[in-house]
Amino acid sequence: MSRVQPFVAILLCLMMGLPAFGQTQGLTVETGHGFLYGLTRDYRVRNVAEVSFADSPRLEKLLRAGVIYLSLRDAIALALENNLDIESVRYSPKLARADLLRASAGQLLRNLSSNITTGPTSASLSVLAGATAVNNTTATTSSNTNNGVLSGLSVQLAGSTIPNIDPVFYAQLGFSHSTSIETSTYYTGTSSLVASQKSLIYGIQQQYWTGTTVQLYTASVFGFNQNATTAQFNPVDSGSLNLSITQNLLNGFGLAVNRRAYHKAVNNLRANDLSFKQQVIATVANVVNLYWDLVSFDDDLKVQQQTLQLDTQLYEDNKRRAELGAIAPIDTIQAEADMKAAEQNVIAQESQVLQQEMILKSVLTRSGLDNPVLVAARIVPTDHIDVPEREPVIPVQDLIAEAIKNRPEVEQNQISLENSRLDLLGVKNNLRPTLSAVVNLSNAGQAGTAIPANAGPLGINYFLAGGYGTVLNQIFARNFPSYSASIALTIPIRNRAAQADLLTSELSYRQAQIQDKQLHNNINLNVLNSWTALRNARAAYDTSIVARKLQDETLAGTRRRYELGTATILDVVIAQRDDTARQLSEVDARDQYQRARTNLQQIMGKTLEAYDVDLDEARTGVVQRAPDVLPPGAGR
Repeated sequence: MSRVQPFVAILLCLMMGLPAFGQTQGLTVETGHGFLYGLTRDYRVRNVAEVSFADSPRLEKLLRAGVIYLSLRDAIALALENNLDIESVRYSPKLARADLLRASAGQLLRNLSSNITTGPTSASLSVLAGATAVNNTTATTSSNTNNGVLSGLSVQLAGSTIPNIDPVFYAQLGFSHSTSIETSTYYTGTSSLVASQKSLIYGIQQQYWTGTTVQLYTASVFGFNQNATTAQFNPVDSGSLNLSITQNLLNGFGLAVNRRAYHKAVNNLRANDLSFKQQVIATVANVVNLYWDLVSFDDDLKVQQQTLQLDTQLYEDNKRRAELGAIAPIDTIQAEADMKAAEQNVIAQESQVLQQEMILKSVLTRSGLDNPVLVAARIVPTDHIDVPEREPVIPVQDLIAEAIKNRPEVEQNQISLENSRLDLLGVKNNLRPTLSAVVNLSNAGQAGTAIPANAGPLGINYFLAGGYGTVLNQIFARNFPSYSASIALTIPIRNRAAQADLLTSELSYRQAQIQDKQLHNNINLNVLNSWTALRNARAAYDTSIVARKLQDETLAGTRRRYELGTATILDVVIAQRDDTARQLSEVDARDQYQRARTNLQQIMGKTLEAYDVDLDEARTGVVQRAPDVLPPGAGR
């Protein structure tokens, strides 16, 4: 029974330590069950779900007979469901939650940053006639929510040490055997003292946000046996239960100082939500511009095709008149040259439309252009640019105030400033010397097998006779208590490192204030410029309509004069070229007006509101709204 008692006591103490293994809510789905899994779950690898590159079912519903009938609303919905830029930023809030989990354990924050991608630009005609070029340059901006991170490291080092809030259980089991040479046999009765023992040390250490460290541990020696013939107890068991409390009084003292990383992690949750919103705004604005550019390119193609048809008709008419001898054969050459130039323009415009469709499909899908069916499918826009009769009159001051209120970058900068102020708390606290108060409490016990033959003049103290159970009784009965208290002071001479950290943090904070002011100034400037650009674009569009109508009348009059013989073929060709240029100018002016309006909406931070985008649907990647009804005759 005496041999079983030590192991029962050890098991009971270990069970006392089990609550130290805290259970935290992970970011992955639990797959195990049972007591053993619950005990070991915090030490198991939990896999994150793989990324799906399958496109949403909405795309198949819009595809009919190799044609994608696409409205602007469906284009935005496809982007919210499939765009890889948005899908990438969806991980940022999850990373922020993982960082919060790390900070709640008292660990330093990781260096997390998010990139805002504006997306590809539209296809553009190159200088060479008939050739096209696609500019896929993607602009990115990076926002870092953790300031003060040293280069090359992924954690923050400046400021006082943050307590490790996760409790730590430790245990050490050992065995020793030793032989000592004795120069005298008076005390041990032998010339070589041989001793052996088994030892067990285990305990729990817990730190708190107040800067307090509590350590509870026990140290036990089992079966300490020696060959000394004078020993009154052999073998001997001993043990102690110790409680140590350490409190920082200067450096590392205070809830605000020690919880600064946790508060920053909470702030970063909001900052990453704002980054996600910023990416959705950028992607939606990019999709809107790409869609309306495609509509404009289609309109340009229609103008070029109409011009080709008119030039071909003029050439055929001149050819018949030359065959009848009404005009000289040389007069057909100019008409034929103009017809060939129109054919070349049609080919170039068709190439631009095709490339624009490819760019738009790459933005609206996850698979990109891996699917041959998707590559071959053509896009037919079902919406057209609507220009209101007149622009609403809104004071510029109201536009600026609304932009400051809606832009996510403004709140992001405020969060960054708040994080910098939290860093300053730790850096300022680190200037203080280290002053710690330490209190140690200990209860000890010892017992062994008595040897009456070695009893001295006073006999044997049978209070110490017994096994490890007697040791535990002595410990919990506090038969042999010990107490100690101390204060430790450490003062760094000159303290140059801490002074340098404070200076760096203060200067970085001032730079952040300057950048915040620059952001406000840039928003003011961008609102004014965008408002001016919208007014100019509207004026240019109105002018282009008038110019195109006048040129239509001029062309019609020139053709009538040519039929009456009062105008030459060159007059007709020039008038036709001017009319085509006016029509293209009208299409371009309408597209530039739409771009100016989209840009002002983005500058104002109203893109999501203008196009009825739900951020919750953007976060989940599932748009509840059904696809728009296909136009009559689609897919036939």
